[in-house]
Amino acid sequence: MNKLQVIKSPNGKDEYVLLPILVYQALQETIDEKLAKVEKYLNDDDYVLFEPADYVDNPVALARINAGITRAKLAKKLGISKGYIGKVEHSAKVSEKLLARVKSVL
Repeated sequence: MNKLQVIKSPNGKDEYVLLPILVYQALQETIDEKLAKVEKYLNDDDYVLFEPADYVDNPVALARINAGITRAKLAKKLGISKGYIGKVEHSAKVSEKLLARVKSVL
């Protein structure tokens, strides 16, 4: 069975679920209908939109997420392996040269 990633709030409650894009697309009509019913909550001052920059420190990972592409697609655009992208995204330091190259292909 395929497990979905759950993002918890600071108090430990389940807050968000990350879905594979194909699952989201299959459910998009239903999701839109449900969101229309709860629109008042979306306009509530207590509701906070998910901002990747609040959770992702690595600039390569953040640029990729904001561009809406996978590691595999970024790796292909750069002509490097997906594993190397993963290694870069998990490192504490990213060279300016690599970051500039990533931004140029995105």
